[in-house]
Amino acid sequence: MADFSTRSINFDVLRQRAYNLRWAEVPEGVIPLTAADSDFPPAPEISQALIEYIKGGYYSYTPKRGFASFKQAVAKAVKERKNEEVDPELILPIDSAARGMDAVAKAVLKPGDEALVFDPVDFLFKTSMEAAGAKINLYPMRFREDGSIDFSDLEQYITPKTRMLGLCNPHNPLGKVYPLSDLDHILKLSEKYGFYIMNDEIWSDIVYPDAQFNSILNLGNERNGRTMTVFGFSKSFGIAGLRAGCVYCQDPALFEKVVEASQVETTIGGISALSQVAGQACVEKCYYWVDEFMAHITANRDYALKRLNAMPGVSCYKPQATFVLFPDVSGVGLEPEELVDYLAREHKLSIVPGGAKFFGPGSAGHVRICLATSREVLAEGLDRMEAGIRQLMGKK
Repeated sequence: MADFSTRSINFDVLRQRAYNLRWAEVPEGVIPLTAADSDFPPAPEISQALIEYIKGGYYSYTPKRGFASFKQAVAKAVKERKNEEVDPELILPIDSAARGMDAVAKAVLKPGDEALVFDPVDFLFKTSMEAAGAKINLYPMRFREDGSIDFSDLEQYITPKTRMLGLCNPHNPLGKVYPLSDLDHILKLSEKYGFYIMNDEIWSDIVYPDAQFNSILNLGNERNGRTMTVFGFSKSFGIAGLRAGCVYCQDPALFEKVVEASQVETTIGGISALSQVAGQACVEKCYYWVDEFMAHITANRDYALKRLNAMPGVSCYKPQATFVLFPDVSGVGLEPEELVDYLAREHKLSIVPGGAKFFGPGSAGHVRICLATSREVLAEGLDRMEAGIRQLMGKK
């Protein structure tokens, strides 16, 4: 049984290796509830698989399109976990989901095209599509009284030049999953206007027990000929540093465009043998760890929600997925960047600000907090946040 207590966290190693706003990049004594990365060591089966491969003593070239065993394992896993029918031959192993997004964008976008990106959403949608030459049009997300996303005006944001729509499902940073009715609406617009869909499902294993994940692929492979799905192993299994991901399609001709854009056939692009070995071990042997991790994260979510909603000037809704929270801190009286700087400087807590840099202008007034740590570390971080906000607002 996996251990998700503080005693399982090796802070000395994290301070040497955990970058991207985390332990290795913050001053001594600062708690980073920042990047969406886990403080826990991954399932031991992953390290064991790497050790067994290393014992072979060779690090030869891999097949340009990846190990067949990796692709078969991924196809089996997405069928069992998400009911997605994917041909292993239409799965491309790639060095991270982020690189997969880049290949997807470059497969079909060219200068002069336009792409529709939801606002807010992770910055990699905008970054990858702009790198391919597209002009970004933001779709400001609105919400119904029940908290669901209102897509009734989505069609109004589609232009004759719209060639791609970015779909983050589950959504980062909002933590929302999409009902099939919304996915059907998006797919009908793709069918009507002919745009492609960049379907990011990197968070699709991190869904709370009180929610249901639906993939756009559940609406049928025939309808998803323009859909390119990105999947990765960093959120579910904690192996971000190994840069393991994949892209899969339902249409062979579109898949060939992704392969060409990825440059794997020239060996300029590609994924390492070790990353594929680790990724295969993840989906074949380690979903037990993911399920236990989610039980821990669910308890952390419920605890943190209660804490945040008791803080002055702060309100937070219950996410359906992801291990991040996205509270509204506009009532505190500082811009998110100012609040984040203040908490880091005066109270030794590092969190991520909303705003255009990370999530788009629609994330203004919010901060993002990572839950993928022990209850003790999370509680201390929230203690520091509450003390800072109460001091700032003059409340005891």
